[in-house]
Amino acid sequence: MKRFKRVLTLLSLSAVLAIAGCGSGKSTVTHGGDVSSANNQTSDASTTETTKLKVKTSFYPMYEFTKQVAGDLADVENLIPPGIEAHDWEPTPQDMAGISDADVLVYNGAGMEGWVDQVLESIQGTGVSAIEASKGIEIMEGTSHSHDHGEEGDHNHDEHAHDHSEEGEHSHDEHAHDHSEEGEHSHDEHAHDHSEEGEHSHDEHAHDHSEEGEHSHDEHAHEHAEEGHHHDHGGLDPHVWLSPAMAVKQVRNIEAGLAEAAPEHREAFKANADAYVTKLEALDKEFRDGLKNAKRKDFITQHAAFGYLAQEYGLTQVPIAGLSPDQEPSAAQMAEVIEFAKEHNVKTIFFETLVSSNVAETIASEIGASTSVLNPIEGLTEEDIADNLDYIAIMRQNLEALTKALNE
Repeated sequence: MKRFKRVLTLLSLSAVLAIAGCGSGKSTVTHGGDVSSANNQTSDASTTETTKLKVKTSFYPMYEFTKQVAGDLADVENLIPPGIEAHDWEPTPQDMAGISDADVLVYNGAGMEGWVDQVLESIQGTGVSAIEASKGIEIMEGTSHSHDHGEEGDHNHDEHAHDHSEEGEHSHDEHAHDHSEEGEHSHDEHAHDHSEEGEHSHDEHAHDHSEEGEHSHDEHAHEHAEEGHHHDHGGLDPHVWLSPAMAVKQVRNIEAGLAEAAPEHREAFKANADAYVTKLEALDKEFRDGLKNAKRKDFITQHAAFGYLAQEYGLTQVPIAGLSPDQEPSAAQMAEVIEFAKEHNVKTIFFETLVSSNVAETIASEIGASTSVLNPIEGLTEEDIADNLDYIAIMRQNLEALTKALNE
């Protein structure tokens, strides 16, 4: 039945794209006002008439990074509404129509968006450029559920890391996204699939890449099983944006892609990116300075989202569950984490926004620890929006929470 529903959904999306495909193009508009706050998730226009890009982004960090680079030279709209967990979301036919009408789609890649390969295949020939923000970044394997983390820097995944080609390049070996020099990122039938077995399959919405003829790859093909819709620990870790140093690379990739899509604004995009990168580099320094002398180096978190952050700053994450926040740990896994927490005298168990904190609270109660938020920033809550928080502000909250927990 689930496979039948998927077929109906794909037919609906194809029909929408066939109708909407001719609507893409830059718009010349005149609006007043400055760039909106990060939390409105649409950016205002400039005060002068200009040819503006229409940009869709896959989830909040991609929106924030893109908006910072585009400034008032693009209308940037996030596909996922506030309060929705990014792993659970898939585009509706209306979303697909909006994507096909845009000039640019910005997405994280590395398997984060389980729906993106189907979208990239569907927008071929529509004139929509696609920017993969994680291109050129060495993608880590998901954290194993072994908690023997005695050595600092345990998250060195050089032997298994997946290198997404040269930084800033919009091309893949063998199964390349064929990105033209004019910025139109047309994708062939073998669009690069960054997902590994069991990774990024979503409850009720999972794309079954194991079906005959769909996304078959030779060496790195890993099928999404129809049953057991959760992310396996052995899959690729897409949470690149949670390291400020990696966020800088993502911003540069977005800058390069926007410059290809609108070369007349290349200098402005570079100036905007330079200004934002300066802020990200300052944030990176805050993390290095704040964590380098921590009393302990390991922390327990609800799901394995913080591998890049841990690797960058010499820490070790001990995830309760895997790469998906929806994955429920087994009784054996719970017992293993509890044992680790007791042996290492862990005082804080981290949970996150947008998903239930029940598992973290259960473990904390078992060992007499407290709980605290460590935010993977996969989306904003209504409270975040009301408090006018953005990526940098939330990352500073994460740093504060980590600093406290690692020095208890």
